[in-house]
Amino acid sequence: MKILVTGAAGFIGFHLSKYLLARGDTIIGIDNLNDYYDVGLKQARLDELLSSDTSSCFTFKKMDIANRDDMEKLFKEEQFDKVVHLAAQAGVRYSIDNPHAYVESNLIGFMNVLEGCRHNHVQHLVYASSSSVYGANETMPFSVNDNVDHPVSLYAASKKANELMAHTYSHLYKLPTTGLRFFTVYGPWGRPDMALFKFTQAIQNNQAIDVYNYGDHQRDFTYIDDIIQGIVLSLDQHVQGNPAWSGLNPDPSTSRAPWKIYNIGAQKPVNLLNFIETLESALGKKAIKNMLPMQAGDVQNTYADVSALSTDVGYQPRTSIQQGIKAFVDWYLDYYGV
Repeated sequence: MKILVTGAAGFIGFHLSKYLLARGDTIIGIDNLNDYYDVGLKQARLDELLSSDTSSCFTFKKMDIANRDDMEKLFKEEQFDKVVHLAAQAGVRYSIDNPHAYVESNLIGFMNVLEGCRHNHVQHLVYASSSSVYGANETMPFSVNDNVDHPVSLYAASKKANELMAHTYSHLYKLPTTGLRFFTVYGPWGRPDMALFKFTQAIQNNQAIDVYNYGDHQRDFTYIDDIIQGIVLSLDQHVQGNPAWSGLNPDPSTSRAPWKIYNIGAQKPVNLLNFIETLESALGKKAIKNMLPMQAGDVQNTYADVSALSTDVGYQPRTSIQQGIKAFVDWYLDYYGV
């Protein structure tokens, strides 16, 4: 297939492009290479894709999804079979100080992707949502059947908005769409703004790590290979409407339209202090902990119910936190020559 991957220089976009190329798909990757985090790391990911044995099937275009004219031209010229939309302004805490970045990328950019799919007969749009949409929800594990109308950050609100926008296009134009709520993705080539990367860097440099909510957090950390498995299985399925859906008792995860929402996580929440202990073991060094209160916009716990994704497409997360952290540490030490 000919597939558009937005955010191809990003953490998940890089791994997904690598997988799809290996199985024989043709990939057009776009990214604006912004400086939200180290552009050098993004470029290094692209260099890996462009120098691989499958590089002849990969084309990269530097492009901002918020640029309407450029996006219209891209979709018209390339005529994609399917689209995986991963480009977004990420980060819960960053959204508190930089709200306009989320409107431009996550709302305007997503609209441009939807319009491109609508006007160019794209067979299936898979897009990144987030566990952040659960917000003030306290029912564990988080289920796609739960109400998610109380986000606690603008980032979360923008992702919930994406799900609603996608439903509108699925309803009006019969565009098949699948939203995947990612739960704390980690692994080699990961983002420097995420806890695992920041903790590893600080511990290696004998600096203190900031431990929010005094470590009384649980996160459903999901290894990158498991995330890619879930994306690809979702991408390959034929999305159909749910004929049993009723507006009298509406299921928030399905519709009469060809629209689906799934959680994609490890389904094994890990206490933050245990997570740090596992990292200390992998590095062979103890962390200096700076214990701090809860940050604004954060949620205390995340825990994914992935039963719908398992039932519908056969998703099965396989990587333990010990295996995943070791793989990240091995990559980090090699990449930075430590």
